[in-house]
Amino acid sequence: MSKLVIVGTVAFDAIETPFGKTDKILGGAATFIGLAASQFNLDAAIVSVVGSDFPKEYLNLLSSRNIDISGIEIVKNGKTFFWSGRYHNDMNSRDTLVTELNVLADFNPVVPKDYRDAEVVMLGNLHPMVQLSVLDQMETKPKLVVLDTMNFWMDNALDDLHKVIKKIDVITINDEEARQLTGEYSLVVAARKIQEMGPKYVVIKKGEHGALLFHDDNVFYAPALPLEEVFDPTGAGDTFAGGFAGYIARTEDTSFENMKNAVIYGSTLASFCVEKFGTQRMISLKADEVHKRLQQFKNLTQFEIVLD
Repeated sequence: MSKLVIVGTVAFDAIETPFGKTDKILGGAATFIGLAASQFNLDAAIVSVVGSDFPKEYLNLLSSRNIDISGIEIVKNGKTFFWSGRYHNDMNSRDTLVTELNVLADFNPVVPKDYRDAEVVMLGNLHPMVQLSVLDQMETKPKLVVLDTMNFWMDNALDDLHKVIKKIDVITINDEEARQLTGEYSLVVAARKIQEMGPKYVVIKKGEHGALLFHDDNVFYAPALPLEEVFDPTGAGDTFAGGFAGYIARTEDTSFENMKNAVIYGSTLASFCVEKFGTQRMISLKADEVHKRLQQFKNLTQFEIVLD
């Protein structure tokens, strides 16, 4: 089984949707990624930063999932990164109400010594130079580096983003971001252009419409599982990425065929994430629930047809 290094925010979120609102609750890209990856019983570590206002019970929760937290720096008298957002009725668009970088503003990640030989690195959504500094600390070249990014970095740090994109194997972005990064409307053309930037594999997430996986001339499409209700989409993309990276780390197989399975696992876990506010559903998720939903995915997509 491979080691997995997860880099990203461990944070507070306050969320408002048509179904209700929360005060500050546990959030952050690395938190969602870690909780999803923990479904595979991995040797995983989170590299992040929090303030002294971050509850010890949240750190204990991550530790209880077999996640090494020695790479989470606790800044004395510092305040933890905080994000607040309000979702519109369609649940696909949202307004950011508050972003407080706090301790994240001066974050210099330090990868724990025992994880500098990790085979899989999951670079969660952060400044590209922070992501690059993590790769520079790896003592052996990882078998697979997965990058998640967003349009904010395309707007504000595009040159740095291109530097990190050159060094990765897989990028996971949504359809809007793929179009912005390449200037192409066709996702097939966009994926080809992104592969020319460096990554061998491109995963384009389409929210409630599933996900696409591109490699050379190969394309795989995984639908999203139709859900009765979407309660809160926060962290669904990070949960997808955690499921994807976690499955690869567990199986130690980076072939295109196995990445198809990783996309299905990522989509399955993301379908749970949206059922409650923030990380609540991922914290209570049990292995038998995941297995049952994987079977639903299989039934949804499997068919036999006779071709003349």
